Amino acid sequence: MTEPKHESSDRRPIQSRNTRWAELGTNGLVKLGISPNGISVIGMFAALAAGVLFSYTSATTGLWHRALWLCGGLLCQVRLLCNLFDGMVAIKRNIASPVGELFNEVPDRISDVAILIGLGFAAGGDIQLGFSAALVAVFVAYVRAIAKSTGAPNDFCGPMAKPQRMAIVTLVALYMALAPISWTGNWSVVRVALLIVIVGGLLTAVRRLIRAGKHLKGASA
Repeated sequence: MTEPKHESSDRRPIQSRNTRWAELGTNGLVKLGISPNGISVIGMFAALAAGVLFSYTSATTGLWHRALWLCGGLLCQVRLLCNLFDGMVAIKRNIASPVGELFNEVPDRISDVAILIGLGFAAGGDIQLGFSAALVAVFVAYVRAIAKSTGAPNDFCGPMAKPQRMAIVTLVALYMALAPISWTGNWSVVRVALLIVIVGGLLTAVRRLIRAGKHLKGASA
């Protein structure tokens, strides 16, 4: 049975959707017959793997230590690529549906939690900060969802939305993978990154609440 056609009117604005490489990648995935929901699940498993790799950095040294950081950072980008391609493939195949939105949102929350908690257990990390960052990331998404349910538009504003969170995590992972050991032991770039995610996330949640409130007040006036 064919799913009902559905297209979200307020998708996350991603500039790379309009690039040639994104179009080629979408066409390739369509030819392979991979479903949009399958791509979303692949992205979730990439994030879960990234979180596990990050957590194991606290128990390794040398090349293995660097390799875990590097692979974890790359998997964070794989997660973002899956987030890009699932929607593009759905639209290309004309099979976008409300069920697809569930596959887009739920794996995303699992992905955020896995990556940030994994970073909390990582070398130089802090478990409490990792759990706090994960909680804030989920809260930011919750604010967007609850605002939309009350009639406000889907608001993806920052300063610490998903792309910014993953950019920070990826940069930290690359730094830990490539920087000299003497540069990573004196102070914890991982803890600083988690704090930035927490503070930036709280600011993002407040900003989204304010913007939603203004829209709803204007709509009811």
